[in-house]
Amino acid sequence: MEIKTAEFVKGITGTNEILNDNRPQVAFIGRSNVGKSSVINSLVNRKDLVKSGSKPGKTRQINFFLINQEIYFVDLPGYGFMKASLKERDKAVKMILWYLFRSGVKFKKVILIIDVKVGLTDFDQEMLGFLNQDQIPVIIIANKSDKLKKNQLKDQIEKIKKSLGERRIIPYSAKTKLGRDDLLDKIW
Repeated sequence: MEIKTAEFVKGITGTNEILNDNRPQVAFIGRSNVGKSSVINSLVNRKDLVKSGSKPGKTRQINFFLINQEIYFVDLPGYGFMKASLKERDKAVKMILWYLFRSGVKFKKVILIIDVKVGLTDFDQEMLGFLNQDQIPVIIIANKSDKLKKNQLKDQIEKIKKSLGERRIIPYSAKTKLGRDDLLDKIW
């Protein structure tokens, strides 16, 4: 799949007409500081479509990006650690859960992004459990794969697979674009 156009449409924090748009939605989720924004930017071949920051938790709303005028990439706030007040963190988690499980959106896919060096966190496991329970199709990518040597990467992917069972994990690097084509194929 070739991405020809990508544009920011809007950010929401609750019910909005964009949720009723008939275009498919692909949600990107993961803990704060896992590189969700960088992954989306790498997929669309742009450095500045999705704003990212050096501090975890920059995304505070659900951001919609229209791809090729046909599908939305949806960037959700990170869960887990974020540099924000307890109230802000709680609000972000509630927003994520509402969007994924109560907004009525039928997802084409949910991309669960994990940090390959960290592996699956308790938050990741819990989120995956909720997604599986609702039978939402999930693709798991292990981002930041460029930060490990080949043997380390192989070992770490195997370790993550053991905790997931038979699920496939796509090693990914937003920096080198390792896994980009594979992920795009799985999205479409």
